[in-house]
Amino acid sequence: MYRITPATQHYAWGSTTAIPDVLALVPDGRPVAEAWFGAHASAPAVAQTADGPRGLDELIAQAPDHHLGADVTSRFGTHLPYLLKIIAANAPLSLQVHPTLERARAGFAAEDAAGIPVSARERSYRDDNHKPELVYALSRLDAMVGFRAPRRAAELLADLDAPLAADLHALLAADPSSAGVRTAFEWLLRPETRPGAADVAKFAEACARRLADGSPSPRTDRTVMRLAAAYPGDPGAVTSVLLNPVTLNRGEALFVPAGTVHAYLHGVGVEIMANSDNVLRAGLTAKHVDVVELLHNVDCIAAPPIRIAPEKVFTSTRIFYAPVDDFELSVSRFTDDGPTRLPGRGPRIVLCLEGEVEISTHDGSALLLTRGQSVFVPASDGALTGSGDATVVQADVP
Repeated sequence: MYRITPATQHYAWGSTTAIPDVLALVPDGRPVAEAWFGAHASAPAVAQTADGPRGLDELIAQAPDHHLGADVTSRFGTHLPYLLKIIAANAPLSLQVHPTLERARAGFAAEDAAGIPVSARERSYRDDNHKPELVYALSRLDAMVGFRAPRRAAELLADLDAPLAADLHALLAADPSSAGVRTAFEWLLRPETRPGAADVAKFAEACARRLADGSPSPRTDRTVMRLAAAYPGDPGAVTSVLLNPVTLNRGEALFVPAGTVHAYLHGVGVEIMANSDNVLRAGLTAKHVDVVELLHNVDCIAAPPIRIAPEKVFTSTRIFYAPVDDFELSVSRFTDDGPTRLPGRGPRIVLCLEGEVEISTHDGSALLLTRGQSVFVPASDGALTGSGDATVVQADVP
């Protein structure tokens, strides 16, 4: 086992206190948006080894069969298949989609052929992997995920007193299907048709008036107002009328497949995803926006958000099984009743969320973790047990 230190990302939408609190660190005044516990080349965690600190990607590459196991290397090659994160949104994130595996491979190859450096700001594909993800809420977590039923979106637009609302309503009324939703979504985002800042402002003002008068969807109107205030003039704020609002309470989980448009609005959570940094953005951000590529990847079929109910194993553990092969997330609550087994035998990352726990391998080696501390466990270490009074999350490969 190796103690690891996450790589932190100081994006503007992050919180100055939330992730430091989870990791038991002293805040330094900077926003901390994400902490990466993984081996992605963009920002690998640092492992403490007998030879000193090393990037987790470098450590795994030195002996992939030992660290990942023969099963994982046969299915995924010599890279850790997942990326574990803590995310803290103090302001809304970008309107975004993650690519499928096929689209990621094609997009990465095309940008490579065009000579765009992987680290360039205008790059959309940082790697050639898909990025389905699951988020487990550590606080109330608000988001927009996937498209509403077209008729419901049309209902919300029907009585909104703004020219932009009338235009969108006409598009959906003419075709109340996924094709009509795509038409409306593209019309809002494409450079040649996107509304101007004044029209977006009038739309948000109409939402504020309706909210004061008794809205059929107060949450939708508040979301439009919130996004328009955070990103003035950005039509991404208006797309929220087309999208499903989602609220997770602490301990609940949501799966976001590749191709699903989404934006996290506020809250703290543990994220686990395929080992990728591919984000295609259409707005609500100061980062690189690639509307055309997002539209090539987005799935516009209306569907409810995919909430994942956990399955209980080993008396103390709940596993959130996502419908992908790259990862699974488990949450274990240990008490002082003695050693309790943890699930999984592949390459694992264990993060202590609260309390104090001793993690032990089958050969008797052990490490003590306190709040905010984490460990990478190679596949060669076999089964694990935990002892103490603590809550931990574990990333694993199914």
